[in-house]
Amino acid sequence: MTDDVLTDVLAEDYRQAGFSNRLGFGPHPGLIVVDFCQAYLAPESPLYAGVEEARESCIRLLTAARGAQIPVLHTRVEFQPGGADGGVFFRKVGALECFVRGNPLAEYGDGLEPADDEVVVVKQYASGFFGTSLASTLTSLGIDTLIITGVSTSGCVRATALDACQHGFVPIVVRDACGDRNQRVHEANLFDLDAKYADVVSEQEVLDYLSVRG
Repeated sequence: MTDDVLTDVLAEDYRQAGFSNRLGFGPHPGLIVVDFCQAYLAPESPLYAGVEEARESCIRLLTAARGAQIPVLHTRVEFQPGGADGGVFFRKVGALECFVRGNPLAEYGDGLEPADDEVVVVKQYASGFFGTSLASTLTSLGIDTLIITGVSTSGCVRATALDACQHGFVPIVVRDACGDRNQRVHEANLFDLDAKYADVVSEQEVLDYLSVRG
């Protein structure tokens, strides 16, 4: 049995059990770019993930979101020297040294730099919501649907999507615009997110949705 057939069988099993309902786009979306920085794009980085195609997808979505004049937000990770504000997470993952203040690997990926009027959420943990003002910012902007892009799928994207759901925002995870260092890990996390917490959609679905609003 091929991987595709196994995935189809598994997906049908989940549907029969009551998972994988569709949430759909709400009327007031925002786009968030999660941690898409040089650490995942520079080959010399310990976090290099080979996510150049996801970066290009994310750029296209960012351009479309700006054209449709919907709110755009970005997250970035930053630790003080020594990582005391990163706690157990910083101790667990040595590669988080990439995000100590002043490290050039923490800078935005080319083409993904925030515009002057776009919100930047600085965080120390995986979820964009944990220990930040993201939830209150989304509420103040009137956002009901969070279109999620960025890296990594199994880490900060997943955590942000889960917390979006738990805070009452519809999470729309764009599979083409997210990436991870391993494709199997990427696909497994997208499958689980789509089953339980979010709608996982293609870049084209989001572009079509935004084109109606532009």
